[in-house]
Amino acid sequence: MGRRAGGKGLRLAACLMLALLAVPLLAKDRLGAYQAWAAFKDPEVPRCYAIGSPEESSGEGGYVSISFLPKRGMTHQVYVRLSRNRGVDSGITLTAGGRRFRLNTDGNGGWAKDRAMDLAIIAAMRSSQSLSVQSRGVNGGNIIDAYALRGAASAIDAAALGCATR
Repeated sequence: MGRRAGGKGLRLAACLMLALLAVPLLAKDRLGAYQAWAAFKDPEVPRCYAIGSPEESSGEGGYVSISFLPKRGMTHQVYVRLSRNRGVDSGITLTAGGRRFRLNTDGNGGWAKDRAMDLAIIAAMRSSQSLSVQSRGVNGGNIIDAYALRGAASAIDAAALGCATR
């Protein structure tokens, strides 16, 4: 298993605070913070997204986001950023609610193969307390990023409402 994030609650709060401070460059409006997750809106694009950082991680900088881009007709789009560099021939697997999803990959990122998978992942997230993202690193070691899903449903709903077309 990857290294355990020291001071789990404190680390998560620090990561969330760092994200909240850094995000104004990426998103203009904070829609809300919901325990381990937050939601943002960038009206210039326009886009809204819910985002969470790993509670336990193999590295630094990983996250899971669910995006809404109304002008592109895209909603509930799941994206994963690994906490470490992924090996070239390694896939990314997301596990939530007892279900495993093999994601499309590019670099250290992964996303659902289609809208049906996006919605299935979100349904699994809503019925689970945790989510994990796994891959194999460039050095051959495992990459395992574990996420608490407390607040994820509220953040996803806030992002969806933030970009709802009227």
